[in-house]
Amino acid sequence: MSLAYAILGFLQKEGMTGYDLKNNCFDQTIAHLWPADQAQIYKTLDKLVEHGWTTCTVEMQRDRPHRKVYSITETGKAALLQWLQCHQPLPTIREPLLVQLFFAAELSNAEILYLLKQEFMAHRKKLADCDKITLSSPLDATDVSREQVMQRLVVDLVKQKEQTYLDWLCNAIDVVSHLQEQRDCKQHSMRGDRIEEN
Repeated sequence: MSLAYAILGFLQKEGMTGYDLKNNCFDQTIAHLWPADQAQIYKTLDKLVEHGWTTCTVEMQRDRPHRKVYSITETGKAALLQWLQCHQPLPTIREPLLVQLFFAAELSNAEILYLLKQEFMAHRKKLADCDKITLSSPLDATDVSREQVMQRLVVDLVKQKEQTYLDWLCNAIDVVSHLQEQRDCKQHSMRGDRIEEN
């Protein structure tokens, strides 16, 4: 249900269309935290209207499709405020690469390195995307607002997590690069034993 509250958070600033929410809010600010596609946003907006947490006004446009502008209601503001004050449970995190790596002794070093390097590229891109997020002021600036401080803290944590993952991947790549191919060594040893027996 966090998507609903994220939408409410954006709508408390001003009324917006689903398109605006996707392109100007989610994609530009919190896609690294809570990605959402257009269909998810519209589906959630419909539920928020049903709950009475938002209203929808249709704005007629000439030569273009009519715009549905969503605005937060007082009930929606109260729901958002209540949610903001509640501690959220830790998320269930699934890391496919780590499960692959757990069983990766079945693969050659080259195959493992390929997986690790692909993951490295993906996390490096994510970190670069985070660097593109434009937050106007650093934390120590004198004119920074409370809203900017909160947003900066969030982005800083996301970037630190990505950098930590990249550091770990560099180490893993280094470790695997220096591993002996135990499976190949064992097969070579078994061949040598057979030759000696003959």
